Amino acid sequence: MSTLLLALAAGAVIGLALGALGGGGSVLAVPALIYLLGFTPAAATTASLVIVTATSATALYAHARDGNVHWATGSLFAMAGIVPAMLAGTLAGQVPAALLTCAFAVIALLAALRMLRRRDGIDGDRPVRPGRAAAAGAGLGAVTGLLGVGGGFLAVPALTSVLGLRMRAAVATSLLVITVNSLAALAARAGTADGLRWAVIGPFAGAAVLGAWDGKRLAAKVSGGLLQRIFAVALLALAVFMLVDSAL
Repeated sequence: MSTLLLALAAGAVIGLALGALGGGGSVLAVPALIYLLGFTPAAATTASLVIVTATSATALYAHARDGNVHWATGSLFAMAGIVPAMLAGTLAGQVPAALLTCAFAVIALLAALRMLRRRDGIDGDRPVRPGRAAAAGAGLGAVTGLLGVGGGFLAVPALTSVLGLRMRAAVATSLLVITVNSLAALAARAGTADGLRWAVIGPFAGAAVLGAWDGKRLAAKVSGGLLQRIFAVALLALAVFMLVDSAL
């Protein structure tokens, strides 16, 4: 299969996941860029931020039209992650490739296990605690900056369990967090974008944006729990593969 077709196929799957689940797209984007399209780990994390920023902003618009985004809560969560995302982004290029791949695999493994155990949030009337929101947002921003992931797979559980949002609102609000954190991390890596393969990233991002619209429609028709479990099993298998590969 040609590089262009691989990029289009991978982008469509990632956009579908991001639109339907509010996260997970970048967890698939990085390994797809490395194993399918031949990017180095450092280049893949930077390219992933470009793709996820465009896709999450598109999905955010779609969810915002339905009134599902909690702007105040999401803004507090996202703002706390901007500085950590930028600081971690500047350090990412100095991390050895093998360590970066291993760290990414561990994060993906933890995310898969968390998604398999995750339950819907409550009705969303719990008062937001600024301290808890800021701490969770800062941690998420650091992960985004270092590993090039939007962090929705971590943001959604945090928004449900820490801040008390119901699942549909958490999925929508996580897209605001992903967009802000990804932009901050990308700004910190601006000097590393010159060598990226834009002929691959462009089609990849375009397919992901279109997939995000389909993911939004899919989320309205299929049980969120079922989508979550299917994605978690696939992510678990991918994480194990990456850990084994990094150890060889």
